[in-house]
Amino acid sequence: MTLRQAVCLVGGRGTRLGALTDTMPKPLLSVGGRPFVEYLIHEARRFGLERLLLLAGHEAGKVLKAYSNRRFGALSVEVRVEDRPAGTAGALSVARDVLDDTFLLLNGDSFFDFNWLSLVPALEADDWTMHAALAQGVRGGRYGRVELDGNRISRFLPKGEGDLPINAGIYLVRRRLLERIRSVPCSLENDILPTLAAEGQLLGRAAEGAFIDIGIPEDFERAQNLLPTFLRRPAAFLDRDGVLNHDDNYVHRPDQVRWIEDAAAAVRWLNDAGYYVFVVTNQAGVARGYYGEAEVQALHGWMQAELHRAGAHVDAFEYCPFHPEGSVEAYRRVSDLRKPGPGMLLKIRETWDIDAGRSFMVGDRDIDMQAARAAGLPGHLFRGGNLLEFVRTLVPARQRTPASG
Repeated sequence: MTLRQAVCLVGGRGTRLGALTDTMPKPLLSVGGRPFVEYLIHEARRFGLERLLLLAGHEAGKVLKAYSNRRFGALSVEVRVEDRPAGTAGALSVARDVLDDTFLLLNGDSFFDFNWLSLVPALEADDWTMHAALAQGVRGGRYGRVELDGNRISRFLPKGEGDLPINAGIYLVRRRLLERIRSVPCSLENDILPTLAAEGQLLGRAAEGAFIDIGIPEDFERAQNLLPTFLRRPAAFLDRDGVLNHDDNYVHRPDQVRWIEDAAAAVRWLNDAGYYVFVVTNQAGVARGYYGEAEVQALHGWMQAELHRAGAHVDAFEYCPFHPEGSVEAYRRVSDLRKPGPGMLLKIRETWDIDAGRSFMVGDRDIDMQAARAAGLPGHLFRGGNLLEFVRTLVPARQRTPASG
């Protein structure tokens, strides 16, 4: 099953922020120079989602004006408005007719630097209704704690200090949850989640990652500086043929792909460790007339879908179709995009907020190492075998200290 939709709750009143939310929805408040909700839009876009539904309430007109029917790259945004306060679960009733069978549900006032797609492999089983992301290592007594029994949430504990994880406000949801919303207002936290936990219908996945909720003035102020830094991540630049899939001479169709052992698991490892993942690949077959750019793009779309099923994703695929000896005139030229030139890596660095000091390149040929050096990055030569084992020698399990209050 392909996950295409995210739903974001942006309708709360935000009373703890006082005058800040008198005339502005909390998720539209400016944080680090942009509306808070756009950090969530950025994440939804990079995880490959196609549709984002904003469920608005308080000052809904401002949400409609700012985001209704907008596009952010391949991500389209729709806004639905509740006609009266419906609660965090009841708001879903407003969107009953446009919800997918499975969708991601997001709190519009919190950010968890976490691989959303790591929840997706649970779709292989059908014995749950919601799958919640849990933030490990959050300090302070502001949040309730969550107790796990294996991979299921067994109960919710009151607010207080402790070593147990907290509910991070990101859920993978099956549409049948709507059957439990029998009246409004209905609270997800008070009316739905405890019941699902008691019935064994609530999965939980605990992970490390920076977390912040802007619901109180102190954390709203801290977020001004912290949140932009959360999006500045290290990057892993991967060659394609010979690293993700075997280099079988101008691969350009899905039936030609033979994945390198544990390639998807390696990409997921990088995702979970908080790295951006980019593929940079020479595609001289275009210049030689063996296939066109449309075939390259279609293959990358297919590869992305396969990775999504494993809970992994590539943030961007870059390819160079040029070759100085190409038979197709339009592509017959020297280009700095073509490795060993650094053009593809530099193009990505100009577009994404990358921590270059912790980034690297993995390739299977000397030209990949040359491109890495030219871009000012360390290069690591992969000589075949298990890609996950190789990547784990380069990137340890995530150890970033979560930001919380």
